[in-house]
Amino acid sequence: MENHQLINNEEQKRYEFHINGLKPRVEYILTKDNKIYLTHTEVPKELEGQGIASAMVKATLAEVEKSGRQLVPLCPYVAQYIKKHPEWSKLVAPGFTFG
Repeated sequence: MENHQLINNEEQKRYEFHINGLKPRVEYILTKDNKIYLTHTEVPKELEGQGIASAMVKATLAEVEKSGRQLVPLCPYVAQYIKKHPEWSKLVAPGFTFG
């Protein structure tokens, strides 16, 4: 899979890839206490099965790490990704437990 550039669409509060006119995304909520809640991951049907969601979540986590924010992975896909890639668990806000 080719590398796609992660775009932070601050107006719509989501990270996106732009692929052939489609916009897979990871939606977020920022809080005043320096947390970022990743709430939803969505990939258009035309792009499913190509590893897009995984690549997008990995790029999103790298952006979260650069920002210094604490992560609250409310999206089940993001939470599962972190379970499979525990090196990212260092970003998770203290006190958050995976259900």
